[in-house]
Amino acid sequence: MARKPKPLPTLEWLTPRVKLARAISLASFIGLAVLLVVWNLVFADLHGARIWVVVGIQLIPLLLVAPGMVSGSPRAHAWTCFIVNLYFIQGVLAAIDPARMLYGWLEAIISLTLFIGALLYTRWAYQYERKAAGEN
Repeated sequence: MARKPKPLPTLEWLTPRVKLARAISLASFIGLAVLLVVWNLVFADLHGARIWVVVGIQLIPLLLVAPGMVSGSPRAHAWTCFIVNLYFIQGVLAAIDPARMLYGWLEAIISLTLFIGALLYTRWAYQYERKAAGEN
Protein backbone atom coordinates (compact mmCIF):
# COMPACT_ATOMS: atom_id res chain seq x y z
CA MET A 1 0.00 0.00 0.00
CA ALA A 2 1.57 3.26 -1.16
CA ARG A 3 1.81 6.15 1.23
CA LYS A 4 -0.11 9.30 0.46
CA PRO A 5 2.24 12.18 -0.41
CA LYS A 6 2.48 14.84 2.27
CA PRO A 7 1.10 18.21 1.09
CA LEU A 8 3.56 21.04 0.69
CA PRO A 9 3.38 24.02 3.08
CA THR A 10 1.87 27.26 1.81
CA LEU A 11 4.01 29.95 0.21
CA GLU A 12 3.10 32.33 3.07
CA TRP A 13 4.53 29.83 5.56
CA LEU A 14 7.65 29.11 3.49
CA THR A 15 8.66 32.67 2.52
CA PRO A 16 9.90 33.94 5.92
CA ARG A 17 11.59 30.63 6.68
CA VAL A 18 13.49 30.62 3.39
CA LYS A 19 14.67 34.19 4.03
CA LEU A 20 15.72 33.45 7.61
CA ALA A 21 17.55 30.24 6.72
CA ARG A 22 19.36 32.03 3.88
CA ALA A 23 20.39 34.88 6.17
CA ILE A 24 21.67 32.47 8.82
CA SER A 25 23.58 30.36 6.31
CA LEU A 26 25.15 33.39 4.60
CA ALA A 27 26.15 34.99 7.91
CA SER A 28 27.66 31.71 9.10
CA PHE A 29 29.43 31.19 5.78
CA ILE A 30 31.02 34.63 5.90
CA GLY A 31 31.75 34.27 9.62
CA LEU A 32 33.56 30.98 9.07
CA ALA A 33 35.69 32.45 6.27
CA VAL A 34 36.53 35.52 8.38
CA LEU A 35 37.40 33.33 11.38
CA LEU A 36 39.79 31.23 9.30
CA VAL A 37 41.52 34.26 7.81
CA VAL A 38 41.78 36.23 11.08
CA TRP A 39 42.98 33.25 13.09
CA ASN A 40 45.71 32.39 10.61
CA LEU A 41 46.83 35.98 10.05
CA VAL A 42 46.80 37.17 13.65
CA PHE A 43 46.85 34.34 16.17
CA ALA A 44 48.14 31.11 14.62
CA ASP A 45 51.70 29.98 15.15
CA LEU A 46 52.50 28.49 11.76
CA HIS A 47 56.15 27.66 12.53
CA GLY A 48 57.51 29.39 9.44
CA ALA A 49 54.86 28.18 6.99
CA ARG A 50 53.67 30.65 4.40
CA ILE A 51 50.46 32.22 5.63
CA TRP A 52 48.88 32.57 2.19
CA VAL A 53 49.38 28.84 1.53
CA VAL A 54 47.70 27.83 4.78
CA VAL A 55 44.82 30.29 4.32
CA GLY A 56 44.43 29.27 0.69
CA ILE A 57 44.23 25.57 1.51
CA GLN A 58 41.68 26.22 4.26
CA LEU A 59 39.53 28.49 2.09
CA ILE A 60 39.50 26.44 -1.15
CA PRO A 61 36.49 24.28 -0.13
CA LEU A 62 34.50 27.39 0.83
CA LEU A 63 35.50 29.22 -2.34
CA LEU A 64 34.20 26.33 -4.46
CA VAL A 65 30.64 26.87 -3.23
CA ALA A 66 30.84 30.64 -2.66
CA PRO A 67 29.24 31.70 -5.99
CA GLY A 68 26.25 29.43 -5.40
CA MET A 69 25.90 30.51 -1.78
CA VAL A 70 25.88 34.18 -2.75
CA SER A 71 23.40 33.61 -5.58
CA GLY A 72 21.07 31.58 -3.34
CA SER A 73 21.29 28.24 -5.09
CA PRO A 74 19.69 25.45 -3.02
CA ARG A 75 22.06 22.98 -4.64
CA ALA A 76 25.12 24.96 -3.49
CA HIS A 77 23.66 25.06 0.01
CA ALA A 78 23.28 21.29 -0.10
CA TRP A 79 26.91 20.88 -1.13
CA THR A 80 27.91 23.24 1.65
CA CYS A 81 26.34 20.81 4.12
CA PHE A 82 28.88 18.22 2.97
CA ILE A 83 31.86 20.57 2.88
CA VAL A 84 31.26 22.22 6.25
CA ASN A 85 31.75 18.90 8.04
CA LEU A 86 35.49 19.28 7.41
CA TYR A 87 35.49 22.54 9.37
CA PHE A 88 33.43 21.02 12.17
CA ILE A 89 35.96 18.20 12.55
CA GLN A 90 38.83 20.69 12.46
CA GLY A 91 37.10 22.79 15.12
CA VAL A 92 36.51 19.84 17.43
CA LEU A 93 40.13 18.76 17.07
CA ALA A 94 41.34 22.31 17.75
CA ALA A 95 39.09 22.59 20.81
CA ILE A 96 40.98 19.70 22.42
CA ASP A 97 44.23 21.71 22.35
CA PRO A 98 44.23 24.24 25.25
CA ALA A 99 46.16 26.79 23.16
CA ARG A 100 43.48 26.75 20.42
CA MET A 101 40.38 25.99 22.47
CA LEU A 102 38.58 29.28 21.75
CA TYR A 103 39.27 29.00 18.03
CA GLY A 104 38.12 25.38 18.02
CA TRP A 105 34.85 26.11 19.79
CA LEU A 106 34.12 29.08 17.54
CA GLU A 107 34.85 27.08 14.41
CA ALA A 108 32.71 24.15 15.57
CA ILE A 109 29.76 26.37 16.56
CA ILE A 110 29.89 28.46 13.38
CA SER A 111 30.18 25.38 11.17
CA LEU A 112 27.28 23.71 12.99
CA THR A 113 25.18 26.85 12.51
CA LEU A 114 26.13 26.90 8.83
CA PHE A 115 25.20 23.23 8.46
CA ILE A 116 21.76 23.71 10.03
CA GLY A 117 21.06 26.95 8.14
CA ALA A 118 22.10 25.50 4.78
CA LEU A 119 20.15 22.30 5.40
CA LEU A 120 16.96 24.17 6.25
CA TYR A 121 17.43 26.57 3.33
CA THR A 122 17.85 23.66 0.93
CA ARG A 123 14.69 21.95 2.16
CA TRP A 124 12.49 25.04 2.27
CA ALA A 125 13.80 26.55 -0.98
CA TYR A 126 13.05 23.35 -2.90
CA GLN A 127 9.60 23.18 -1.30
CA TYR A 128 9.04 26.84 -2.21
CA GLU A 129 10.06 26.22 -5.83
CA ARG A 130 7.76 23.18 -6.10
CA LYS A 131 4.82 25.03 -4.54
CA ALA A 132 5.41 28.10 -6.75
CA ALA A 133 5.40 25.84 -9.81
CA GLY A 134 1.89 24.68 -8.87
CA GLU A 135 2.56 21.36 -7.17
CA ASN A 136 0.35 20.45 -4.25
